[in-house]
Amino acid sequence: MEKKVDIIEVGPRDGFQNLKEYLPVKKKIEIIRELIDSGVKHMQITSFVSPKAIPQMRDAAEVAKAILPDYPDLDLFCLVPNYRGAANAAEAGFRKVANVISLSRSHNMANIRRTHDESFAELGKIINEYPELTVCLDVATAFGCPFEGKQRDVKKLIDFERRGYDLGVRLFNLCDTVGMADPKQVREFVTASKEAFPDARFECHIHDTRGMGIVNTLAAVEAGADGVQSTLGGLGGCPFAPGASGNTATEDLVFMFNEMGMETGISFKSILAAAKKEFAEIEGSYSGANLHVEHTIDEHVENPCLN
Repeated sequence: MEKKVDIIEVGPRDGFQNLKEYLPVKKKIEIIRELIDSGVKHMQITSFVSPKAIPQMRDAAEVAKAILPDYPDLDLFCLVPNYRGAANAAEAGFRKVANVISLSRSHNMANIRRTHDESFAELGKIINEYPELTVCLDVATAFGCPFEGKQRDVKKLIDFERRGYDLGVRLFNLCDTVGMADPKQVREFVTASKEAFPDARFECHIHDTRGMGIVNTLAAVEAGADGVQSTLGGLGGCPFAPGASGNTATEDLVFMFNEMGMETGISFKSILAAAKKEFAEIEGSYSGANLHVEHTIDEHVENPCLN
């Protein structure tokens, strides 16, 4: 296993998009800066989607204006569902976007109301008209779908990825949108993807709906995933996938990898403090285990409980 792992924070998009109440842009910017201060270097900070579909993201341009100029060397990107979103992202100063297409045809229609052919045509248009943008293909429902069940055919995934690859995509993100994945499946899908497209980068976004977030993310890294995505506190889920509650918590991943001797570049103590602050101040669906632990391991050793 590699000694270094890239943890990609997506809470400012995937965590916030499900909140019932609008989170003021000032608060969003504060949390993003706290994440950066803790050592996060890869982050999805917003999404350019229709305000009618996801009102929480209506301030995407404001977030970009406040954050991008201050951190030109960090890997900061946004999600875009279509060409219009990509155009707005480019205008806002982004150099990298994630375009989401679901492996499940049913979920793709529910999520972005497009067929696969329409979605890939839109992806090709983004790549052709904005060559300066690095475009990641987010493969939603890569491991299973609430409408079509668990995805067990790895060939279906490879054929799907090939459509993006042939358009010029070299960055893929396999998303466990409803938390159906298991470690064996994750290893198989990541391994097969990297073997099929050795010059591409593969990341994984694992949900913790059934308490499998940590083990599936570890399986992805063991299989060679180039990066893993998570949200502060495990906040969030997918608003267009019934039952998809809870992401994998960033602080839990940092804890695990740091304890394993792997380099994350992120301070566990700092990111845990940020997670606990968010948990206390913002009402939402959280899955993080360390949110409920009073001390870090080092602090626990210094103040042992002998009961």
